[in-house]
Amino acid sequence: MPAAAYDVLLPATQSSCVVFASPHSGRDYTWSFMRKTVLNEHAIRSSEDAFVDQLFECAPQYGATFLKAGAPRAFVDLNRARDELDPALIEGVRRIKHNPRVASGLGVIPRVVANGRAIYRGKMTLHEAEERITDYWEPYHEKLQTLLDVAHNRHGQTVLIDCHSMPHEAMDGVLRAGMRRPDVVLGDRFGAAASGDVVDRIEAAFVRAGFVVTRNAPFAGAYITQAYGKPSKGQHAVQVEIDRSLYMNEKLIRPNGDFEKVQAALQDVVREVALIGEGRIPLAAE
Repeated sequence: MPAAAYDVLLPATQSSCVVFASPHSGRDYTWSFMRKTVLNEHAIRSSEDAFVDQLFECAPQYGATFLKAGAPRAFVDLNRARDELDPALIEGVRRIKHNPRVASGLGVIPRVVANGRAIYRGKMTLHEAEERITDYWEPYHEKLQTLLDVAHNRHGQTVLIDCHSMPHEAMDGVLRAGMRRPDVVLGDRFGAAASGDVVDRIEAAFVRAGFVVTRNAPFAGAYITQAYGKPSKGQHAVQVEIDRSLYMNEKLIRPNGDFEKVQAALQDVVREVALIGEGRIPLAAE
């Protein structure tokens, strides 16, 4: 079993209401887990948001908290609801209603990684699935809500930046003639998860750092933005998807020659976004 459900990097002084989180960059692929998969150590990482934690771990320098997953996405997907159980993988689970994520093998306990490659030979027990949820999913989400509550209590509002990466080809199906290929997709569930003012400021920070940005297509936000985005209560959630090819060799899953440049540009973004919580840039009331 992975050693920890999460790791938290705290600022010396929490001057920001912003919480950064990376639920898919966990890479503790234990020997016991690798014994159960039919994939090798490279293929099992294909769904991982590799190095995203390194890109955003500067957040505490600017008064913001950073939460990162310990368990890999292939082991348990923290960006799914706890009841998104896959009957094709887990014994004793009944299909109640159609769920496209579960149907494609991407439930809370994934059946496949990228390109639909199966993780296991057969099924697992419901007990094992529930154990993963209890030991990893629940602690991560309990900590995330606690961090948001602390920020909200101190500042009267909070913003969650849910950090992810996307394959370069993810944008192929949404590009239109004359459109520049976006480097970053911001997902706010079409305004349901965060106020327009908050998303405007986040987008402006990325644009000033040199990134091409679009919103909600093809990624509008999944479980985390849906569950934690409550703008009417002063709790905003925005999903950030960054093109992996900017900073890594996707095939080899290694940082490329531009990694440090992209990391530095994102540090400028983090610095500016964190200012939202310092009182100098008050959030508009919903």
